[in-house]
Amino acid sequence: MTSHESGPGALTNDRIARLLLGRIGEPGDVALTKVIAEFGAPGALEQVRTGSMHHAGVANLRARLEVADPEHDLAAGALVGARFVIPGDAEWPEQVDDLVRLGRRDAGVPLGLWVRGPLDLRVACRRSVAVVGARASTAYGEYVAGELGLGLAERLWAVVSGGAYGIDSRAHRAALAARGTTIAVLASGLSYGYPRGHHELFEAIAAGGALVSESPPDRAPSRPGFLIRNRMIAAASRGTVVVEAALRSGALSTARHAAELCRPLMAVPGPVTSELSAGCHEIIRNTGAVLVTDAHDVIEVISPAGEGLAEPRRGPGRPRDGLDAQTTAVLEAIPARGGCGPAQIAVTAGVGLDTAMRCLGELAAAGFIERSASGWRVRRKR
Repeated sequence: MTSHESGPGALTNDRIARLLLGRIGEPGDVALTKVIAEFGAPGALEQVRTGSMHHAGVANLRARLEVADPEHDLAAGALVGARFVIPGDAEWPEQVDDLVRLGRRDAGVPLGLWVRGPLDLRVACRRSVAVVGARASTAYGEYVAGELGLGLAERLWAVVSGGAYGIDSRAHRAALAARGTTIAVLASGLSYGYPRGHHELFEAIAAGGALVSESPPDRAPSRPGFLIRNRMIAAASRGTVVVEAALRSGALSTARHAAELCRPLMAVPGPVTSELSAGCHEIIRNTGAVLVTDAHDVIEVISPAGEGLAEPRRGPGRPRDGLDAQTTAVLEAIPARGGCGPAQIAVTAGVGLDTAMRCLGELAAAGFIERSASGWRVRRKR
């Protein structure tokens, strides 16, 4: 195969090698990515061919290499409008390189990413938030996920999730409804598109956002692949929000990756009686996840210090909130029944008589108090 060195996406030796290694290997294979880091992708591929790679599954890799065809994979990607992005490309989201710090056998840096959609992945990921949670979500969780997706998209933050049923899809759909940006990181190849029931959703995301996968276009998802995919969701985002999660939820693996990457981790509280919120409460209590309730909270957590600050929350306003301290003291000194004269009110309020008279006039004009046969009293509601 000829190597062409010009232009983004060109078939360089590195790109061809990564296509082949991505076909024969599994996403997140740390042993493989360590060899690539030391010898480069072409060098790693040569070690597979010669059997000299120190890798537990090198025999399987060599067997798979016999039938691997990068041109077929590129053609399959082209059929669905997908491109293959690798480290060094202008579109490569450099923050996923932080995965090298995790060191677990299933958390390696991606060899490359298949991307479908007009979105520039690097630019979008720099201002993105992962919203994840249970597939079997409750109405409460779906409402919160929708509000988060809508609020983040309206404030020009990309919403990243896994394209699954439940919380993921609710967050994606809300971002689309706001005409915002959303990114779905799939556990399957892009032409396979799992779950199949989300075909229309994936088409809508691809129209303005991005579908992303580490797997070749036609590869079906594996059970471990969903958990391995979660590290990408955490790494591609500035922060992660867990909306609903049971104690054994896969969403907690995304939370764990976010925490290990030192990315802001947030969780939405739920009813203490809800098993689907137990995981959220656990990471708030034990891992230091920040409790959040809306998009304002999330943006405040992930923004640089001094930016994105939300207004302090206050309860409903009351008519007396606008009174100054002396007028409030005078009002508190006036009885609700009977009545009291100005001199007694002044003593009780701890102010001078002149001040008490001024405050009484203001309170009467504002409708807080009224005269009775025995003096001033709090005005009765009519």
